[in-house]
Amino acid sequence: MLKSKTFLKKTRAGGVMKIVREHYLRDDIGCGAPGCAACGGAHEGPALEPQPQDPASSVCPQPHYLLPDTNVLLHQIVSAWRPGTWASVASSLRLPGSLETYVEQEQGENANDRNDRAIRVAAKWYNEHLKKMSADNQLQVIFITNDRRNKEKAIEEGIPAFTCEEYVKSLTANPELIDRLACLSEEGNEIESGKIIFSEHLPLSKLQQGIKSGTYLQGTFRASRENYLEATVWIHGDNEENKEIILQGLKHLNRAVHEDIVAVELLPKSQWVAPSSVVLHDEGQNEEDVEKEEETERMLKTAVSEKMLKPTGRVVGIIKRNWRPYCGMLSKSDIKESRRHLFTPADKRIPRIRIETRQASTLEGRRIIVAIDGWPRNSRYPNGHFVRNLGDVGEKETETEVLLLEHDVPHQPFSQAVLSFLPKMPWSITEKVGVHIADVSHFIRPGNALDQESARRGTTVYLCEKRIDMVPELLSSNLCSLKCDVDRLAFSCIWEMNHNAEILKTKFTKSVINSKASLTYAEAQLRIDSANMNDDITTSLRGLNKLAKILKKRRIEKGALTLSSPEVRFHMDSETHDPIDLQTKELRETNSMVEEFMLLANISVAKKIHEEFSEHALLRKHPAPPPSNYEILVKAARSRNLEIKTDTAKSLAESLDQAESPTFPYLNTLLRILATRCMMQAVYFCSGMDNDFHHYGLASPIYTHFTSPIRRYADVIVHRLLAVAIGADCTYPELTDKHKLADICKNLNFRHKMAQYAQRASVAFHTQLFFKSKGIVSEEAYILFVRKNAIVVLIPKYGLEGTVFFEEKDKPNPQLIYDDEIPSLKIEDTVFHVFDKVKVKIMLDSSNLQHQKIRMSLVEPQIPGISIPTDTSNMDLNGPKKKKMKLGK
Repeated sequence: MLKSKTFLKKTRAGGVMKIVREHYLRDDIGCGAPGCAACGGAHEGPALEPQPQDPASSVCPQPHYLLPDTNVLLHQIVSAWRPGTWASVASSLRLPGSLETYVEQEQGENANDRNDRAIRVAAKWYNEHLKKMSADNQLQVIFITNDRRNKEKAIEEGIPAFTCEEYVKSLTANPELIDRLACLSEEGNEIESGKIIFSEHLPLSKLQQGIKSGTYLQGTFRASRENYLEATVWIHGDNEENKEIILQGLKHLNRAVHEDIVAVELLPKSQWVAPSSVVLHDEGQNEEDVEKEEETERMLKTAVSEKMLKPTGRVVGIIKRNWRPYCGMLSKSDIKESRRHLFTPADKRIPRIRIETRQASTLEGRRIIVAIDGWPRNSRYPNGHFVRNLGDVGEKETETEVLLLEHDVPHQPFSQAVLSFLPKMPWSITEKVGVHIADVSHFIRPGNALDQESARRGTTVYLCEKRIDMVPELLSSNLCSLKCDVDRLAFSCIWEMNHNAEILKTKFTKSVINSKASLTYAEAQLRIDSANMNDDITTSLRGLNKLAKILKKRRIEKGALTLSSPEVRFHMDSETHDPIDLQTKELRETNSMVEEFMLLANISVAKKIHEEFSEHALLRKHPAPPPSNYEILVKAARSRNLEIKTDTAKSLAESLDQAESPTFPYLNTLLRILATRCMMQAVYFCSGMDNDFHHYGLASPIYTHFTSPIRRYADVIVHRLLAVAIGADCTYPELTDKHKLADICKNLNFRHKMAQYAQRASVAFHTQLFFKSKGIVSEEAYILFVRKNAIVVLIPKYGLEGTVFFEEKDKPNPQLIYDDEIPSLKIEDTVFHVFDKVKVKIMLDSSNLQHQKIRMSLVEPQIPGISIPTDTSNMDLNGPKKKKMKLGK
């Protein structure tokens, strides 16, 4: 049946256009109930499955279908997130456009009321239709809605209707399901206290109008790991003057959560502040403790010079919530029989979440998942609900699952649809395949299930004991892995060079490679260093190493940075797989040799694909840090009578090279570690969507990723671009669509960042396991940062960072004098400077089973009369606080 509407529309030119909209209604859509004689077996999509009688519902003991309204579907089902939840919901929805259930919008009826009426019509039709199946049929449809008026009208029309809470409570065999209910609304979930804490969020229409006029700025809210009362908003667009806005204080944060898209109002310059030097962790405040929190906020204020002040603002509204389910632990209420408890997320950037549960005793000491439902104006914390129990705290499988979920790492087994696109084994290179075929891009063809899954995962994630592959193992560990004396498909970048490492000719070709040896970095280094080895492979290695040194020297002369970031390696027990030793990784000349040729290949390929696809090349850039990022580095060097110049990458590199101390050999390493913390994150981008291609850390005008297609999807795209550029493969529409490439880059940047965080969290957990068996250890450490109430130290032997606090709750505080300019912290008569050597005692604190931490106590220097509490917050499951970056990646 065809229904149509005709109306007239005035054009911009002043003419009149006739618009006809046609709506097709079908009469051949089956009800979906199995065995329905009335439909004659006509079904499209999956058949409906009635709710089983066990567990029975007290409001409807017989088998029945549930018909939720749209709000229930979105708010309840989707909030109870699990991988694949939305796909499962979408696949079960019935097709629209049925002749029997279609309703026209009546005059004076708004769209929402029309939709409510349409759902009631569908529920009534189903109940009448199901009666036709058989005389003894007891099946019926239960309408689920949280809209009071909609429910009342449904009951008036003879439709069994209940709220979501009423129905779930009726499932007496599963009383714990009530804990998983999302709160109805922010207003309906307010606590008893009527005191307003936060200002009201402006409606979206006013926010959009204010952003357009310049009254408000739109950006991404980024909470601080070190200070729960501070955040920054990274402004979207080309606003270079106020690119980053500081927010300080609970009321200025105004219920924004990490990664939300927010609108901020810039405060007058007289109210601008400097970034706080205080380390503050939320200890779980009650609503009546807000006044105490205001006292805490006063600690944020530090007397600083005017040049230290930054653009400061406040959140006036939320443009888009980016909430997700959060992993963490339940902090059980001290009030007996209380159902209201605080949930502490593993990620310190997320506020605590209040949930109601009857299972507190069961969930205590376990990792759980909680979802946020809303954040009322008069609640100190957002409200949420329990989603899932992951397992006991401290168990390896549980902790690995937590860090993968917390960092949104796709880790489900590859589906049969994906695996079906792998080559059938045994597989070999044949004449039909050729010589000129790429390795990974040969096996992963555009658009199929294998390609889509690889694009979704974006990168391989390396944990201490586990690897989450981007591609199935047949490719990652076999067909696309170079092995000794085995033919493998490759994509080659071949240079002709003279002895001075000057490139005479560059060639790109698909090829077959047969490796003559498979060596570790250590084995290759032994060959190079051995005076007794002069075979062809060793001679070739020495020649490559000589060229690599020249290439590196040339890069550094152009301004490439050589920074430092401590990385650790665990030695595992072969039976228990627990860490038995921990040491920082040793880098050899062979590491540098391989890196130099990988960098050169990436730069060479970047130039080639940009020449051929000026608008569609997938590139990687590293933005130059703003001058303010270097303030901590410059001040720290000045405290040691050294000057660090930061006007260009070259001047920074030269300054670091000259920053040596004969009496303090580790000083240069500390400066390079600090310089690493000043850097911006390198990102992928599409050449047609950006003008700045420069890679700051590598001092290269253009760069991309080509060398690791097994573990990075960016390299797969680059392989495809290069293959088309040299005529070795065909293009496809998505490859030359810059908007789709930009979307791919956005996902790749997110996945790469999350993979780094997951890896650090894995190191943190295994460090806990190591010290659990080690007992108490004393080691030398160096101060990396001084704060207003703490020092942050680095233990070189273990690559471990920790925060030592000088204030303890409910105890008299020592006299602290903080100097931001030097920088230093005076405690009584003892002064701590950046880079000072101290001695700390390390141990695993198991006093709180739910929240075990590596704790440090200051051994030297001793401060008379001061008991020093300690905390290594970066050893929580969210990993180290500061971003670390390998510039070559």
